[in-house]
Amino acid sequence: MYELAFPSPSTLQRVVVIVVAAVAILTIVWLGRTQTSDDHSGLQLQDRFILGVPWGTVLIIIFISFVYLFLQDGLTHWRRPITIPFRAWSYFYPLGMFTAAFTHNGPGHLLGNLFGTLAVAPLAEYAWGHFPRTQRAQSSASDSVIMNPYVRVLAVPVTAVIVGFVGTVFGLGPVIGFSGVVFAFVGFAVIIYPLGTALALIGADAVGVFVTAVRSPTLTAGGRSAYLSPWWADIAIQGHALGLLMGVLLALVVVRSRQSDEHSRPRALRLWVGVVLVGIQQSLWAVYWYRGGDTYVLYRAVGVALVIILAVVVTIAVSAMTQTETETTTTTTTDRHQPVPHESKAHTLDRRWRVAAGILLITTAALAGPAIPYNLYTTDTESLPGESVNVRDYELTYAEGVENGLVSAFDLTAFGETTAVTTSGVIIQSPDRNIWTTAVSAGRLAFAGQSTVALGGPGWRTPVHISRNGWTAGENGTAYRVNASIGQLHTADENSGKVNKQPRNQTVLYLSDPVTAAPQLANKTVTIVPKKTTYNLRVSGPNQTRTAPLPTANNSVTISGLQFERESNTIYVSYEQTRIAVFEAETYN
Repeated sequence: MYELAFPSPSTLQRVVVIVVAAVAILTIVWLGRTQTSDDHSGLQLQDRFILGVPWGTVLIIIFISFVYLFLQDGLTHWRRPITIPFRAWSYFYPLGMFTAAFTHNGPGHLLGNLFGTLAVAPLAEYAWGHFPRTQRAQSSASDSVIMNPYVRVLAVPVTAVIVGFVGTVFGLGPVIGFSGVVFAFVGFAVIIYPLGTALALIGADAVGVFVTAVRSPTLTAGGRSAYLSPWWADIAIQGHALGLLMGVLLALVVVRSRQSDEHSRPRALRLWVGVVLVGIQQSLWAVYWYRGGDTYVLYRAVGVALVIILAVVVTIAVSAMTQTETETTTTTTTDRHQPVPHESKAHTLDRRWRVAAGILLITTAALAGPAIPYNLYTTDTESLPGESVNVRDYELTYAEGVENGLVSAFDLTAFGETTAVTTSGVIIQSPDRNIWTTAVSAGRLAFAGQSTVALGGPGWRTPVHISRNGWTAGENGTAYRVNASIGQLHTADENSGKVNKQPRNQTVLYLSDPVTAAPQLANKTVTIVPKKTTYNLRVSGPNQTRTAPLPTANNSVTISGLQFERESNTIYVSYEQTRIAVFEAETYN
């Protein structure tokens, strides 16, 4: 007999959400076709796009996906692409400068920018149009280059590449990701379709929720510990703002060139509301400062005020520009016998437009300017402190309390903040690539116990596994060591005795200071001392100090009359009738 195999609950839920969405879309499309209306003010795709498809956006999506899958090795390591060599570390590192805008940290970063591109790039491309509004009927391959629809299609990805490169050149810090270009699309679209852009971005979030629902139909969660940096600390706020302003300036050029096109003239209130909504929704208000280590400070109120001011300046620039055109047309038709004022309203509006546009240009330059000295900076060729692992031109180590070689490139102090900060964690340096970065913070490694850093470049990849193990003496602290290794091998964990998958070729990068337990027995103190191959127990009395290796699991050792027993992850010390726990193996999440 054959048994019926029913799909799993997760599969059924995936099918349900996909079917419901498909039926809903088909129903809405059918309702739209059955309705009769003379209103054609909506987006007429085939009037603006070849075959009704935003081909420029499609080409961008294909290009960004290709870079992630093949250049970053995302095809074989979807969740762990190579990122370090593709960041914009310096003007003297061309590979990073040319690739940073089109590479991503991981699948979440990639998909977020792809969804954002799909949401706003078609709006910007629609405003640009494959067919110019003025001479659409005459546009063909035989017309001028600028009127050729196929050239206009290519203008979209070419402009995206140029904006991405410019954003990288003037980006502050080792930027990575396509988000600067996405914000340029947002800035362009919001000038012409203010509220439509805000709705499109909300739609992109909705699509992200739908995809997540299909991938993970059910989520069971409970209380758990986690090591999380502030979400806003991962935002390249300067790059986003710079991209937005570049998009706004490009849109102003296009709108000003279309003096007779009413579709390019949003109303002031609609434009201001749209820019504010987009700025808030896209977290342009998240202005923050790095204080070193794992500490950041968020200036939320200042950020919100800046978004509002930006919206006002953009609105003044666009409104003054469009009013100038209208006023100029009106004044040319006045009676020639009427006296002409020395300074007409049109001239006043034109001056207002120039002032607003000038403010936008100055703001853009002010955002871009600080990046130039940082991108001219090259890393020191001095060796990193302590032991290190070398992979081709990369040098990797672990250190604590060292000066941050990237943030502290220039010693600046303002508003109570300074660039002279220290860092602790896994540090990677490459003088050949002008790289200096804290790849894994000390706090994150202490929380997780291990991490893997992918070193590499075009065509090669070498993972370096970082691990930490230690023994804690309660509130007195933890004695620990940090190891690095390349390759993988099954070995037994020193603390738990369990067999884990660990890399081979292990190098000890760091040994912490010894830690002394709080309790004393027989007027003697007990200290645990990290060594390269083991841990030592050191017993210090009034007249002598003796040391012995930490006993293995379920064994004991006697030092200066004190008996030490190791049971599972705890070290006990016994003297006469007293037995107390002095050290616990460090645990990780």
